[in-house]
Amino acid sequence: MRILVLGAGLQGSACTYDLLLEEDVGAVTLADLRPEAAAAFLPEGSKLRKVEADFSDGAAMRALMTGHDIVLSAAPYYFNASLAEAAIEAGCHFSDLGGNTGIVREQLAMSERARAAGVSIVPDVGLAPGMVNVLVAEGIRRFDDPRRVRMYVGGLPRHPVPPLDYQVVYSLEGVLDYYTTPSWVLADGETREVEALSEVETVTFEGLGELEAFHTAGGASLQPWELADRLESLSYKTLRYPGHARIMRAIRGLGLLGEEPVRVGVQDVSPRELFIACARPVLMRPGEPDLVALRVVVEGEREGEPARLTFDVLDYADEHTGISAMERTTGFTLSIVGLFLGRGVIAGRGTAPSYRAIPYGPYVEALAARGILVKESE
Repeated sequence: MRILVLGAGLQGSACTYDLLLEEDVGAVTLADLRPEAAAAFLPEGSKLRKVEADFSDGAAMRALMTGHDIVLSAAPYYFNASLAEAAIEAGCHFSDLGGNTGIVREQLAMSERARAAGVSIVPDVGLAPGMVNVLVAEGIRRFDDPRRVRMYVGGLPRHPVPPLDYQVVYSLEGVLDYYTTPSWVLADGETREVEALSEVETVTFEGLGELEAFHTAGGASLQPWELADRLESLSYKTLRYPGHARIMRAIRGLGLLGEEPVRVGVQDVSPRELFIACARPVLMRPGEPDLVALRVVVEGEREGEPARLTFDVLDYADEHTGISAMERTTGFTLSIVGLFLGRGVIAGRGTAPSYRAIPYGPYVEALAARGILVKESE
């Protein structure tokens, strides 16, 4: 397989690392505006080539994709529609980390063209969206009458430090988008918008203790709409250490996450850009280990009796390689899907989001082979 990975940041580097371990991967090209920024844990060798690339240059991207079998995008989400278009034109399978339902809808509209080109487009492939939605789909399949679904996912520091008890485990810009964009849920069989950082509840994990959970956007993918005729309720919430949501609501309420420039002295300044510039150095804690906590709860009826099924994942940074838990669960999921596309495990053509494209059994086995364990309980 000849695979192109777009984005040399945290997730793209982890995805590339995992691909390089596979014998049937002949070559990996890692492309970015700054390919030299790739993680230090990437091995040097003949299978890896790093190139400079501008994701906004459609012609250049098509030329770069040509000669590859599969394109895996860990680029910023707003590039993914045009990148999927380029992959169809170049005749490559394509998958991305997603996170924006509007762009996923654009990619779904490309399905017929992808099918005609003989390629698969699989968006929303990471941790959330991605892993969590695959578990939801599997849980629903196991019920005669599924009714309620709750999703909880969080990337957290192993050793929390006040005031936010949080460290950057992926793009801080992306985190703030989720804290300011309304979330979509399914309630009483109807899709509804709810405010980000709202409806805080306590969720307890064995060995970790109490966390708080609150609504954020993106993680549910298109499932609130696609499952509206089957479920009473469905929600996605982010996990943090207790007290985080209250502080972030205050910061947001003060206007510090706004994007409209305000006058400061003789200059116009974006409050969000200023906040990021101040907060990033504090929240970036290189070398500090992280963890990922995930829970999916599905409730309904099975054989006429009330039933409940829970999926749990608790994953930790790999201190040997230096690959974080967020990189493992997100970047490795992207690489697994790339391998599935190349090996024919995902054989359908056209566009299908993660939870429709990824087969549960082989996926969970691939995660376990990488030390990421999905635990089921009833």
